[in-house]
Amino acid sequence: MKAFSAALALAILAIGVVDAAALDRRVRINNLSSYDIVEFYASNTGSSSWEEDILGRNILPAGNSVVINIDDGSGYCKYDFLAVFEDGDEVVSADNNVCELSDFNFTD
Repeated sequence: MKAFSAALALAILAIGVVDAAALDRRVRINNLSSYDIVEFYASNTGSSSWEEDILGRNILPAGNSVVINIDDGSGYCKYDFLAVFEDGDEVVSADNNVCELSDFNFTD
């Protein structure tokens, strides 16, 4: 019975560790393109709107990176990304799992 109790306690602890790791939704956005990113959006996959520009008044210059916490409090892990570049081009990347993703690259 002690072995069962110890195994159960370890299983519960492991679940807690997995849940804590899943809550880390920080993603490094790498702008490996030749153009500055002037707007960046991340919305739950399937959402009908892009919400707000995460960069605000800032930009993400070509060749630079920024770490963004993509946690809107919903508990979702799947997000669509939209980057708007200085030349007006828009790039959408759908269905990104931010609970598992630590880096995301925008390239030419």
